[in-house]
Amino acid sequence: MEKTAHKIQSFVRRSGRLTLGQKTGLIDLWPQFGIDVSNGLIDLNSVFKKSQPITLEIGFGNGDSLLEMAINTPNQNFLGIEVYEAGIGRLINEANKHQLTNLKIIKDDAVEILKHHIKDNSFESFQLFFPDPWHKKKHHKRRIVQTDFLDLISNKLQDDGTIHMATDWENYAEHMMETLEKHPHFKNTLGAHTYSIRPEHRPVTKFERRGERLGHGVWDLIFIKE
Repeated sequence: MEKTAHKIQSFVRRSGRLTLGQKTGLIDLWPQFGIDVSNGLIDLNSVFKKSQPITLEIGFGNGDSLLEMAINTPNQNFLGIEVYEAGIGRLINEANKHQLTNLKIIKDDAVEILKHHIKDNSFESFQLFFPDPWHKKKHHKRRIVQTDFLDLISNKLQDDGTIHMATDWENYAEHMMETLEKHPHFKNTLGAHTYSIRPEHRPVTKFERRGERLGHGVWDLIFIKE
């Protein structure tokens, strides 16, 4: 009998009671901001009001930084992929208050979406901020930043596109740096093994401020696709 390959999950689906605002975003406003995924490729040019460069963010949590970036950069489209329903509902509700037309959301496993529903060369930039560090050594294999994941991102990024990651776990930052620098299609914008100062376009989140008060460091990595 053949063994079925076990897929390693890099995230945990969190569920819980939703607030009224989160329910409004997740249900009533979904047709305006959400993308329902069926079979085949998503035509990203048709889902946004304006055809302009697209930034992809995976795992945006409660959506604070993605919301701020979409507000501050109206000439850029933003696609967020997340499985955390409360965060999705909150982000959509806030996006509606600001009448944003440059933000769309997919509620699904990002890896599966990228593999089966997104055309190659779709994005100008990709961002991954404060992913689950899976800090126990036995769980490091669950970290989303692995070579096969970077292969996938490389295919979906346009040439000269940027990949921007940030973490407050030094060990994970070192892992990100090593994995990115070993990849043949990515080059550190600041030179070998050099972390970036947080760029102005990446907002400081409440989560990050709390970490700073506790003395945590934050490491930004910005690479370009060659």
